Amino acid sequence: MSHELIKRDFIYRGRILDLSISRFQSETKGEVELEIVHHNGGAAILPIFEDGSIALVRQWRYPAGRYSLEVAAGRIEPGQTAEETAARELEEEVGYRAREFRKLTELRVAPGYCEERIYVYVATDLEKSAQNLDDDEEIEVIRMTMEEALARVRSGEIDDAKTIITLMMAAQMK
Repeated sequence: MSHELIKRDFIYRGRILDLSISRFQSETKGEVELEIVHHNGGAAILPIFEDGSIALVRQWRYPAGRYSLEVAAGRIEPGQTAEETAARELEEEVGYRAREFRKLTELRVAPGYCEERIYVYVATDLEKSAQNLDDDEEIEVIRMTMEEALARVRSGEIDDAKTIITLMMAAQMK
């Protein structure tokens, strides 16, 4: 089955995302018009320390109107790879560098209306550096055990999808 793009009109172009009205030709439905969010994608990183503890970041999320406990993550900038983005975010948000990165998975954020894909990594063999936060970031690093993080998922305190997926997959690593 083919779904061919007929026309795309960008109605908003922003710093983080673009929005289009896109028309597709569907073999079964004919012409279909959709609103699509265009985003470069992002990378998320979970540092795992030698003692087995992990670090998450607590930051204010304006759309949610509250603090959120999440894995460090950021947008892939043009010319950067997902792994380079993960390394950048580890240092900027958590204040560590890693000698080892392991890709866990790639996930689509909201495939019904958004192109964004997040690449998820764990980082090991860590060395302390310094946080270098973006101008709009206020981040507190929270270190805990994996068991504590999973309990916070079960209680609903951690409700960010990328963080839940990262923790669940990292907990199964061998």
